[in-house]
This record gives sequence, C-alpha cells and structure tokens, in this order.
Amino acid sequence: MAKNNIKKFIKDPYLLFGTVIMGMVLLMIIVGCFWMPYEPTKMNAAEKLQGISLKHIMGTDNMGRDVFSRVMYGSRVTLMIAIGTIIIGAGLGTIIGAITGYYGGIIDEVVMRIIDALFAFPSILLALVIVSVFGVGWVQLVVSLGIAFVPSFARIVRGEVLRCKNMDYIENARLIGVSDLRMIFVHILPNIKGVLASSILIGFNNAVLAEAGLSYLGVGSQPPYASLGRMLSDAQQYMFTRPSYVLCPGLVIVLMVLGFAFLGEGIKRWK
Repeated sequence: MAKNNIKKFIKDPYLLFGTVIMGMVLLMIIVGCFWMPYEPTKMNAAEKLQGISLKHIMGTDNMGRDVFSRVMYGSRVTLMIAIGTIIIGAGLGTIIGAITGYYGGIIDEVVMRIIDALFAFPSILLALVIVSVFGVGWVQLVVSLGIAFVPSFARIVRGEVLRCKNMDYIENARLIGVSDLRMIFVHILPNIKGVLASSILIGFNNAVLAEAGLSYLGVGSQPPYASLGRMLSDAQQYMFTRPSYVLCPGLVIVLMVLGFAFLGEGIKRWK
C-alpha cells in the first residue's frame, strides 16, 4: 500500500512539483531560523543599493541591508502570517460550516446569510476594513485576514456536511445513539479531509497573496522588520535601477503561490 502511494505521488506532477517548490522555500526558511549571512535589520550607509556579488548574493537595499538575509526573514514572516490566517479562517469556518450544515433550519439560514454578505466582499477589501478597526501591524493583519477567510471555508465545509449527513453510515450512527458533536467531529469531518486539505492549501496560496498585497499597502509588518510584501513596497521605486531588489522577494512570493497551488490541485485529484 505504501509503495503504491509513493509511486502514485511520484507520477502526479502537481504533488511532485508542489513538494519540490515548497521544499526549497521551507529549507530557506528553516536555515534562516538558525543562520543568516547578515542581521536583516542592520543598515550600512556605505553599501546602499549594491548589485549582486559574492558578498551580497542578492545585493543590498536602499538602507544598505542585505537583501538575501531580509528575504530569508521576510519569507518566515509571510509564512507565519499565512499560517495564522489559516488557523483562524479554517478553524472558525470549519466549525461554522459544520454546525450550520448539520443542523440546518433557522440557524443555517441566518448564519449563511451573514456569511454570504461577507463573502460578497473581496477578502483583501474586507481585511482592510477590519484593519482600520484593529490598527496596523502583523498581529492585526493575521486577525483581519483570518476573519476575511472564514466565509469561504464555512461555505465549503457546509456543502460537504450537507452531502455527507444523510449517508448510510451517518444514519447507522444515529440509530445507535451517537451524539451530535461526535457525529460532526468524528464521523463527518474526517470523511471530508481530502476536500478540507485541498481548501487549506489553496487558502495558504490566497493568504500569501493577500499578505503581500496588504503589506505592500503598508498595513502589515512595519519597518525595520520585513515581510515579502513590505519588501516589494520598499523596492518599487528602484525597480529599474536595482531590479534584484524587487525580483528576489517577488520570486519567493511566486514560488510560494505556485507551491501551494500545485499541492492543493494534487490533493484534490488524489483518489
């Protein structure tokens, strides 16, 4: 069985490419937790906007900071924001979707109308509104994006619970007196884990893009600390004079998005 799964994994280009891409990104982040060529916040006025060299393999920024070190640090920040976003969004969304889908009735109608109203707003716009209430910073960004991601997860989980709740094994569980909570969290949710895992990976994809967009607008990680989106914002005016300053964090964002997208599609196709 294990050998068949390994062969199936290797033959699936989505899972294979996604794993390779995310493996490279995660390796850089893990190495950055223990070692960086330079302190990512250390400024050196004598080395402003240096090009790619052996000393600075991605050059330096407008403050003389090493771009590679800041990319390593910024990748970690962006990933942590994405993880926090998914924990809040998927956690609350799964609970809401499971309860409304299972019980139905007036609870389902009221909650889903609220979810539909929130879902009508683009997640970045909704997050901007929430940030305006909570304030600026990466913690506020995680909370805002997490809340903005709740409607999409709630709708996905609700649809799957509606599909599963009248199946034979659920009816049999009801006949032997299984409680509602056990029915939801032990019998139904584990049987939609494939759809949920795929949705979570696509959610990571969207969270990385949302973080990059909002930090680019200045409502995420604040100077001197960096996320990938903040680095793009700082580098935009040097796009033509020092392209490596822009391309390096941009490339990591692209790799993260592609990696999560490939993995999400691979898991969706997995049978």
